[in-house]
Amino acid sequence: MAKNDGEIVIKKYANRRLYNTGTSTYVTLDDLAGMVKRGENFAVQDAKSGEDITHSVLTQIIFEQESKTGNTLLPISFLRQLISYYGDQMQMVVPSFLEHSMQSFAEQQAQMQEQITKAFGETPLTKNLQLPIQMIEEQVRRNTEIFQNAMKMFSPFSGVAQAEAKPAKKAEPSDIEELKQQLKALQTKLESL
Repeated sequence: MAKNDGEIVIKKYANRRLYNTGTSTYVTLDDLAGMVKRGENFAVQDAKSGEDITHSVLTQIIFEQESKTGNTLLPISFLRQLISYYGDQMQMVVPSFLEHSMQSFAEQQAQMQEQITKAFGETPLTKNLQLPIQMIEEQVRRNTEIFQNAMKMFSPFSGVAQAEAKPAKKAEPSDIEELKQQLKALQTKLESL
C-alpha cells in the first residue's frame, strides 16, 4: 500500500535504509526533511513489524539538523526545560501547547508576508530592494516575546507567569501607513535609478 489517505508511507528496514513507497525509491533523512519543508505528509513504518516510528524518525531529523550547521533552533535552556517535563504532571499539556505555539508563529509569519506584499504591491522585488529591517526585527521581537511568555506559563519557578503574560502590541494604523509611505518612497527611488 503506497499511500494511506494522502499520506506517503516510508518503510524503514533493519539496515536503516528508508524506502518511499510512493515513489518506489530509497530516500535519506535529508530527503524526508525536504518533504517536511514542502508540506508532504508521510508516515514512517518499521518494515518488519509495521509499527509507526514517525516520531522517532522526525526526532532524528531534528537532531541531525541541529548538529549539521551549528545554527540551532532549540536553545539549551529550552531543551533543559523540555526534558524537565518528562514524567511531570505537565507532560500531558506540553505537546498540545507547543503545537499551538508553533501554529501561532506560522500564522504571524504569514501575516507578515501578507503585509509586505500589500506594502510593495504585486510587483516583483528587485535585488537592490532590501526589506525594511526594522519591520522584520519587530516581528521577530514579537514572536520571541510571545514564545517566552508562553514558556513562562510552564516554568515551575514563575508562580504568576500567566498573570504576567501580555499580548503582543498590535501595530497602530498610523504606523502601518507610515511604513507604506516609506516603502513607496523606496520603490520610487529604485524606479528612478
